[in-house]
Amino acid sequence: MLTYLVLACGSASFLGHRKHSAPRRSSLAFYPRSRAGSHLPRVRTWAKLENERPVLAGYVALKAGMIHVITADDREKTLNFGKPLFNSATVLALPPMKVYGLRAYGYRDGAHYVLGEVYDYSDRMFARVKHKPTLDEQYAKILSRKDDVRQVFVLVAFSPKDVGLSQKEPLRMEVAVTGGKVEDQLAYARDLVGKPVSLKDRVSVGSMVDVAAVSKGKGFEGPVTRMGVKRKQHKSRKSVRAVGVLSPWHPHGVMYSVARAGQMGFHQRVEYNHRVLIIDNESTRPITPPGGFHRFGQLKGDYIVLKGSVPGPQRRPVVIRLPLRSEFNRGKVPQVLHVSSRPSGGTSL
Repeated sequence: MLTYLVLACGSASFLGHRKHSAPRRSSLAFYPRSRAGSHLPRVRTWAKLENERPVLAGYVALKAGMIHVITADDREKTLNFGKPLFNSATVLALPPMKVYGLRAYGYRDGAHYVLGEVYDYSDRMFARVKHKPTLDEQYAKILSRKDDVRQVFVLVAFSPKDVGLSQKEPLRMEVAVTGGKVEDQLAYARDLVGKPVSLKDRVSVGSMVDVAAVSKGKGFEGPVTRMGVKRKQHKSRKSVRAVGVLSPWHPHGVMYSVARAGQMGFHQRVEYNHRVLIIDNESTRPITPPGGFHRFGQLKGDYIVLKGSVPGPQRRPVVIRLPLRSEFNRGKVPQVLHVSSRPSGGTSL
């Protein structure tokens, strides 16, 4: 009996054990992990610039695909300075945006409310509207309450068909006007109604921009795939690809922080400080690979190339926003040495 106890205690040092503490699996920074309400991302915060003249704080693009761009490294304090640098890059098609109205918001009782709107009723989207006041009549109502205006937005519409896609139905959203005084913002937005706007007028090559998009949907996934939970031992009772302990006895309930199965993908994500590598037109500087971009096709019109990847699949709308947290902005025009022209995925035609 004594020999048995000694052998049992001696063999304990060879048994496996779990660490007393370990970093939690998955991140609570992205919560809740639910499906986005629309393919078109919703921007809640816009950059507030201290410019003397107003400008648009964002633009809309459509994701075409990814390529690679070789540039000369312009980071002066690195050992690779002046040498070729391989960059994964994303090509975004820039459809022409038409401003069909403006919207002014007031602030009352802790919330924003619509103070007034101006529409360009000459557009065919308002063909069935019977009473069509003029722009000056609508704008005069907002000016009479300009002291209550806190935010000014322009209403824009763009059609995917303008960049080579088959969809004819235009997509609509509102874009904030930033910079200057409120009176200047109202006058600037009023002048834009009924006119097209371009990203080239505000964003320059080498600057930084933020992007907002809805990621690629994956459907319902378990905790191992969705949250990165470690698989249990293969002889574990009842389950292997499941969380070992969901919660204690008390409090009597499962806490929200526990990794669970559920929706994966189709989440709205915002990424900060993407560097602009190229802004050009397909007719003057072709960038479409032979056979077209995979699941997009032949690109038409203007495009922008951003360094790095952008959330979402091909053809999905992407909102390009002026940088919100731009700690540095080199402003240098990158020296592009080579732009790939091979297909980025799939097979060429």
